Amino acid sequence: MLVKTDTKEKFHVITLPGTSLSATMTEELGACLLPYLQNDVKNIVLNLKDIQNIDNAAAEKLVSIQQRFYENGASFVICEMQKPVEEFLDQNELLEMMNVTPSESEAWDIVQMEEIERELLGGEDESPQL
Repeated sequence: MLVKTDTKEKFHVITLPGTSLSATMTEELGACLLPYLQNDVKNIVLNLKDIQNIDNAAAEKLVSIQQRFYENGASFVICEMQKPVEEFLDQNELLEMMNVTPSESEAWDIVQMEEIERELLGGEDESPQL
């Protein structure tokens, strides 16, 4: 899967191509994103600005990917979600399980706040286990 990647100091912004996100594409996305957990900079901001529809399996996979990041001490924030996608996720009770912000800059803020929180709480369990 070809994605646009923009690497910042504390996170990577991943922008997906196309207007639809299917389960097959989300499997590929997982294979593309999970290796970031091995990097020094492991936080992800997933920009969905072009995605107009998503299927249920893809949405559930996104929740699973996000959970893996948080289990490994990394942030995973989704931003710029389009209204049809947001409504679909809300109807399927998946939206509340996702860390979603309206804009990319707000997603950056969330990542930075979570980084600070991990640093403050991290003394005893700093290194994630994969």
